[in-house]
Amino acid sequence: MTASTRLADHDRADDEALPPSLAPVPTTLEDLGLRFAWLVVAINLAGTAFGFWYYSGQFTETTAALWPWVPDSPLATLFIALAIAAWKLGREQPWLTALAFFGNVVLGLWTPYTLLAFADSYAYLHPLMYHFLFWSHLSMVVQALVLHRISDFPVWAVAVAAVWYWSNLIVDYFVPVVGDPHHTIIPVERDAAMFLEADALGVIAAGEVTFVLLALFLALAIRVKKCEGARSRS
Repeated sequence: MTASTRLADHDRADDEALPPSLAPVPTTLEDLGLRFAWLVVAINLAGTAFGFWYYSGQFTETTAALWPWVPDSPLATLFIALAIAAWKLGREQPWLTALAFFGNVVLGLWTPYTLLAFADSYAYLHPLMYHFLFWSHLSMVVQALVLHRISDFPVWAVAVAAVWYWSNLIVDYFVPVVGDPHHTIIPVERDAAMFLEADALGVIAAGEVTFVLLALFLALAIRVKKCEGARSRS
């Protein structure tokens, strides 16, 4: 049994627990999610399929070489489905778990942020679809914050996730490489004036940069706390 698997046991020792600032999800909810891990995997795979369908129009407008950077949220749910499945099979992959953590924190926060920032322009969405997108993405953050139970977040794995989401930022907002920026389509022009004299592209870029930095901080802080806990037990 690996260290990561032991951390997921229901009878986890109190000194292995992280502070609430890093693990705000109640332990009973963490245990429930891990107990029904295959159901969580299935739900995320269904969300992935829906997400790829949702992005189908944008795929047709984007150069095929940049398709990997288009479906941000579906890739995040795919990452976490694969990460949890690998753990359940006894083959937890730290780099995959780190990608899942980053993706679900970043996209789980960025999508509700964008829906609120452009709420008036998203009026074309049916209210049920608007709320589905809003709350389903917030639930991605919740499941990301349970991943500390299955991984120790080694620095090299965090680096893999950081590099991938750094590349995503570059392609989406700063250096599109081929054609125009490839961020998720928003219902306003990129240069539309927003609050604090920012344009629309600047608003969504600021949000995503902030959430990537937040994910990086949380992953490394979790790693530090786990190392401190291991030292205190040795």
